Amino acid sequence: MKPIVDLRSDTVTQPTADMRNAMASAPLGDDVFGDDPSVNALQEKISALLGFEAALFVPTGTQSNLCAILSHCQRGDEYIVGQFAHCYRWEGGGAAVFGSVQPQPLQHQADGTLRLEDIEAAIKPDDAHFARTRLLALENTLGGKLLPFEYLQHATQLAKSKGLSTHLDGARLFNAATAQATVTGADVREEARRIAGCFDSVSVCLSKGLGAPVGSVLCGSRTFVASAHRIRKMAGGGMRQAGVLAAAGTYALDYHVDRLAQDHALARRLAEGLAEVPGLQMEAPQTNILFVDLVGSAKERSAELLQYLKTHGILATGLYRLRFVTHLDVDAVGIDRAIAAITGFLKA
Repeated sequence: MKPIVDLRSDTVTQPTADMRNAMASAPLGDDVFGDDPSVNALQEKISALLGFEAALFVPTGTQSNLCAILSHCQRGDEYIVGQFAHCYRWEGGGAAVFGSVQPQPLQHQADGTLRLEDIEAAIKPDDAHFARTRLLALENTLGGKLLPFEYLQHATQLAKSKGLSTHLDGARLFNAATAQATVTGADVREEARRIAGCFDSVSVCLSKGLGAPVGSVLCGSRTFVASAHRIRKMAGGGMRQAGVLAAAGTYALDYHVDRLAQDHALARRLAEGLAEVPGLQMEAPQTNILFVDLVGSAKERSAELLQYLKTHGILATGLYRLRFVTHLDVDAVGIDRAIAAITGFLKA
């Protein structure tokens, strides 16, 4: 029986054997007391890597973004964010529900950016009629797209000139840095630091392309992280011998950053293999995520295609568009199987 080719998300990755060994041998303490050496090592490593004073290990990226927004904003404040940003659209409205912080969503441009003019126009006057605009939240990558570095500089400079703080949902920050490094020729970690340096705080997910089983890290100033730590406690994110999980994150930073380029290459392989198939429309992927639209006579067959792929051992998602995500548990053989299955369905 052929193995399943799971292209639903890069969150489905399994820890490698070496990562499991690192987890099993991790020195442990009690992170609620602040004395788990493996958690402390991870926090020190990633804050230094990205150029911040401090970092906080949290169970999920959703909680990381929540801690960030509620640390930057108070009740009655507002944050400016894109319509498709994860912290607005896909996190249950947590900032509004738990923190009474109002989102001000803006329309994305085709490249994933928010128009600078729209950002400036959305900033509320200092008047009792309005929520206080406190924060600009961006995401990189967004839907697999790299936000141009020059744009990040301009957007965050605009925000700071208006007295706003800035937060980056960098769940796939290292995918963004990998794509950016192909343009600049610089080291991926250097590019990650350059991107992070535009923001007051950055959240990085360890359990997507980096392949750890659990966890995100929120980076910022010591004062900011102290505030986030308090919110993490209120949100139930304090864990005890969390070093078992943190060790996986440290291993991922050491050994899984440079291999992200392989995932990007596999996404391109998938797109190229489907480029001439009738009934499909797509953009060339910039990182590890490929969105595909069915067009023409195939337009209404998304659910049927997903079921067909499942019966052929290929898993994908289609919540609003067909999405295929490459990761460390997918290889070229699996991608070619997916190409053959999709082609077979549409040509049947």
